[in-house]
Amino acid sequence: MDCPECGSAVVAFEVPKQFRELLPGDEAGVGVCTHCLTLRPVADPPTGQPDCQRISDAFPTNPDAAVPMALAVGLLDRFALYRSEIATLFDAVERAGTDPMLVVDRLAADPTVDSHVDLDGRRRQLEQLL
Repeated sequence: MDCPECGSAVVAFEVPKQFRELLPGDEAGVGVCTHCLTLRPVADPPTGQPDCQRISDAFPTNPDAAVPMALAVGLLDRFALYRSEIATLFDAVERAGTDPMLVVDRLAADPTVDSHVDLDGRRRQLEQLL
């Protein structure tokens, strides 16, 4: 699957049930672009643990941290609308042993990522939220 925004590869995965209510739409899965970090719904996602390191080495290797981190990053373009959902996802990332703010910093510095969201600007907003 390719991103309709930039044409890059997309990492698709099934959204764990505990996070589905945090996302818009009713689809069972999402896809995250490996280049622009756009989050898209996926009606028939692959099963199993996603390899979020395909998105960026900035993502944690632990799926318990990587999945909510990918979902949170995907919601950053609608920060005002999904502020509490992003906070909940960041809490899950922290409980899994990863600093989500450090992941955002690393994504912003990753030369393979050209996020459609100003990650540095969002980081400042996230600091106020968290």
